[in-house]
Amino acid sequence: MACDVLVIGGGPVGMLLAIDLAARGVTVTLVEARPAGQLPSVKCNHIASRTMETFRRLGLSRAVRAVGLPDDFPNDIVFRTRMTGKEMARIRIPSRQDRYTATGGPDTDWPTPEPPHRVNQIHFEPILFARAAADPRITILSHCRFVSATQDPDGVSATIESLDDGRTITVQARYMAGCDGGTSTVRKLIGGQLEGDAVIQRVQSTLIDSPALLGALGSGPAWMSYNYNPERAGTVLAIDGIRRWLVHNYLLPDEADFDSIDRDAGIRAILGVDCDFPLEIVAHEDWIGRRLVADVFRKDRIFIAGDAAHLWVPYAGYGMNAGIADAMDLSWLLAAVIQGWASPDILDAYVAERKPITEQVSRFAMSHAARAIRERTTLPPEIEDDTPEGEAARAQVGEAAYRLNVQQFACAGLNYGYFYDASPIIAYDGDAQPAYTMHDYVPSTVPGCRVPHFVVADGRPLYDLLGAGYSLLVFDRSMDTAPIIEAAARCGLPLSVLHFDRTLDRVPAEYTHNLLIARPDGHVAWRGNAIDDPSGLVDRLRGAAREP
Repeated sequence: MACDVLVIGGGPVGMLLAIDLAARGVTVTLVEARPAGQLPSVKCNHIASRTMETFRRLGLSRAVRAVGLPDDFPNDIVFRTRMTGKEMARIRIPSRQDRYTATGGPDTDWPTPEPPHRVNQIHFEPILFARAAADPRITILSHCRFVSATQDPDGVSATIESLDDGRTITVQARYMAGCDGGTSTVRKLIGGQLEGDAVIQRVQSTLIDSPALLGALGSGPAWMSYNYNPERAGTVLAIDGIRRWLVHNYLLPDEADFDSIDRDAGIRAILGVDCDFPLEIVAHEDWIGRRLVADVFRKDRIFIAGDAAHLWVPYAGYGMNAGIADAMDLSWLLAAVIQGWASPDILDAYVAERKPITEQVSRFAMSHAARAIRERTTLPPEIEDDTPEGEAARAQVGEAAYRLNVQQFACAGLNYGYFYDASPIIAYDGDAQPAYTMHDYVPSTVPGCRVPHFVVADGRPLYDLLGAGYSLLVFDRSMDTAPIIEAAARCGLPLSVLHFDRTLDRVPAEYTHNLLIARPDGHVAWRGNAIDDPSGLVDRLRGAAREP
């Protein structure tokens, strides 16, 4: 069996890598250990805005947006003493029916046509699987295990084992990507080791069925509920908005053994119900929050992405979403080489771009985790008392919780603020990219930044106009663009040209130059008012520049 790219791991990261590669004309073999169609565990509960943009580009956003909680179910984050206890604070998040129209809240007015979507992985992963299975460029080897691989200057030869009958399948590919999770076999194959903080938080995680809980809540429903009390702190997520709930029981620092903690008792303490309250444990998957980053992301023709490359406490939902960002960067780089218009050296950009961002995001998550742990383990003892002192304690804790957590649930900085400042395929101009935080984002056209969003005169967002390859944005029609267009054509570099009227199209002030080149992944590759060396610029964009 032969293909252009072999992808190991059929979770959201691996499937989106395969789907995006196929959309670029690349043939893919996707290997997944689960049987075809088997649902994943209830892990990821949030699709970040940047990921929703990817779904939009691939024609999947409407289908993904349509699943999950009921249309009118509040996507709020609420802070209570217990699920059936007193509410202390609430971060207002629009429900699905209001997602595109709501304004003025902490999680509205996103600089994008696709704001985030709160939905569990069990609802959206089947959509990805159906899309991948229907694509003739993708071959899915379900219920199969990656065994080993060797590589030479021309490609990769991998051994795959069928878990149905034990037969061995050999796959020949030009490149291979390991999206096979935290215990990644591919990472071990390329000699990668995870480095960082091995234990930040132990979490006893349980999916329960409890139709009675929705009616027993201490205040209005919410997508995510933080429960803070001196007995047991935990988070509860609404999975279907009716009866399924995911309960995260945060173990105390001295509780090192998952099995020593009574699961049922812990759940009931978080919910605030007695032993007679009806609930059923459906499944559980306990986990350890970490901050670990692989020291190696690539060896020659083999790459890793997602949890195979980094693990951290998934604050702001940026576990899976960071992995998808890896995959989208890797996808267009691999496609560029396979399509023949880029030098193989362009692949050096993957590590140069994604590894520094991984370090930044992981430290954001670790810092937030430390503050959250401190918050829920230093509660006033009177927090549940029905007294003026208890009310004052709840107000204090609620205000602090809101202030801390609104940063991760309205995380424009984490979605749009990050930039690539040391990439070999970006033409920098000496200006510094704006700093960002998990929450704060300053739009900028400094090379390496995300191309700032705007809506043109006919109502279409810029991102719907960008091409699958590079896009030249022209803000002054007097500019002579023929030399760069001709230089791109000589090398086969895909370059679409878009003209804008600064006034009619309401072009933001951040577009300070008359010309800008956007990369396939929406980052600024170059900007200027004249192109002095069009052939040199094209060589830079396709990874063939002679100088760093």
